[in-house]
Amino acid sequence: VEMSKCQSVMSSSALRALIRKKSHGIENTSGLAAGYQQANVVILHKSLADDFEAFCHANPSPLPLLYRSQPGEWGCPPLAADADIRVDCPQYCVFKDGLLVSRVSSLMSYSGQLQDMVSFYLGCSFSFERTLRKAGVPVRNVEQNCNVSMFRTSLQCRGVGQFQCPMVVTMRPVPEEKLDLVVQITHLTPLAHGGPIHIGDPAVLGIQDLSRPEYGDPVALGPGDVPAFWACGATGVEAVQSCKPPLAFTHSPGCMFVTDRQDSSVFASTSTPEPDQCPLTFSISQQPLHFSVASKAVVQSIRDLEKIIGEDPGERGIRALFVQDELLRSCLSLSHSSSVLITTGFPTHYTHNPPEETDGPPGAIAIAATLQALQKEVAIVTDHRALEMNQRIMEDAVKKGVIKTAVPLLSYQGNSPDSALYFLCHNGDHKKPRFDHLVAIERSGRASDGNYYNMRGVNIKHLVDPIDDLFTTASTIPGISTTGIGDGGNELGMGKVKEAVREHMPNGSLIACDVAADFAITAGVSNWGGYGMACALYILSLCPIHQRYLHKGLGQPHPPTQDQHQAWAASLPSVAKEEEMLSILVQHGVRSGKTGTLGMEVDGLTFHPTHSDLIRNMALVLPG
Repeated sequence: VEMSKCQSVMSSSALRALIRKKSHGIENTSGLAAGYQQANVVILHKSLADDFEAFCHANPSPLPLLYRSQPGEWGCPPLAADADIRVDCPQYCVFKDGLLVSRVSSLMSYSGQLQDMVSFYLGCSFSFERTLRKAGVPVRNVEQNCNVSMFRTSLQCRGVGQFQCPMVVTMRPVPEEKLDLVVQITHLTPLAHGGPIHIGDPAVLGIQDLSRPEYGDPVALGPGDVPAFWACGATGVEAVQSCKPPLAFTHSPGCMFVTDRQDSSVFASTSTPEPDQCPLTFSISQQPLHFSVASKAVVQSIRDLEKIIGEDPGERGIRALFVQDELLRSCLSLSHSSSVLITTGFPTHYTHNPPEETDGPPGAIAIAATLQALQKEVAIVTDHRALEMNQRIMEDAVKKGVIKTAVPLLSYQGNSPDSALYFLCHNGDHKKPRFDHLVAIERSGRASDGNYYNMRGVNIKHLVDPIDDLFTTASTIPGISTTGIGDGGNELGMGKVKEAVREHMPNGSLIACDVAADFAITAGVSNWGGYGMACALYILSLCPIHQRYLHKGLGQPHPPTQDQHQAWAASLPSVAKEEEMLSILVQHGVRSGKTGTLGMEVDGLTFHPTHSDLIRNMALVLPG
């Protein structure tokens, strides 16, 4: 233990000198020569060097290139003085035809072959461990006096030439309350792999058992710890195995080359980052455990949107139902989704045909349009009795340019006990969900007595299909999240705030929806919640921090192309689109449920200024 403490405060050159002696039993370099950058090492024949360098540039998170040597060059002048890569790592792996044939403490016996080989030095996450500890973050592998855990994932790197391999990640247990601090420190160190590429359930990365790492040692999680995963330079080992060169060398995972460069995270941790360079973490799922990341600037923009949509034009006291960051967390979850099911429809005009109101469909269309632009699969489920009408509305919305492509329309009647499971999952298999997020916007929700009520307390159950069952079933299926958007508390999903509805809303004890969503978004008018969601998704699409995390650090980060940006912007709600959508609804006999707040009178269309002001205020929040 005393020797380990001495090694942790050694200079980099002193530690390299000690490693060269091969007599002190240094098994890995985690926690040693604290404050100096460490490097992974890959040594290949010169004929493969250009392709491997291109492979590194294509995958900068796992393979941040610090230096490429000349053929036969033992040193690395930009990184360290008097270095000799043949002896300066505690242990090396020797590969022949892609197979690991031996582990050796020195490459001196291969000096002849090394004359035609090129050494690559790649950044290492050991570099930021000291800064984490100084910031009060426990580094469990150092505490447990073992190597970090390294896992082969199911994520495929961007291939170049013969280099085609999965990404390797390190896992570090992090106390949940320290996540923001850890992400902020490591984000500013891209040459040490940058911030984590995933926080939460290891199965998302194809990792089945944290006690069985492919490289390194198992590291135990402490109470309250969350597994956080960083891209790892051991990906270079996988690259060598995939390429199958006649002869190649790498460091043995965890046995790094220690450079003379100061760890850049030391400087990063002492400065205050700009809001667009300051990541924040948010829990978006407990089953499976999943956190997401966005910049502080983007978080503030979405909070501004949440405030805008929360205005209460009807003065019904909806602020009592407000839960901060529900819009943000819902949109982070939607950003990670691939297939989304939307439902809407509130038959409040129960004596008319059709009984639907204008609040809900415009917001649903706005959400669907943005999800389509972001390349998500989208479908809408509605009452069977209203299916034909909604199909005609969708056709008109496409013709009028409100949405680019028609969204598939479905109905659900719930004819058997397992209907919801089979509707949500292929062949009723909860491991194969068709959708990973359900969104209800201004959809009548089931009350505690099993009935459905409008705000006046009139039971409209005979007009409503049991789409609530999809939400209650989704709550039992890992990997499906749910959102409810409402403006009164009787909407599907608002069961999350039912106690507040019962206490603060008119007729609340009767009308309160009993079915909870994971996220409950309160808006002055539910359509506004849909517009806010579309705008928030757009903002997230332009956040480099979120996009890197969303794509698991794979590939070279690029800003969206002009065509992408234009497509995303064109999908956003606008005053003109809402006017067009409301006009379409009126043509199909749909009436307003909130006269004076939706700008719709029973006998015609009058666009209310509240809407145009709100949409313009949203536009002021959007980037560009």
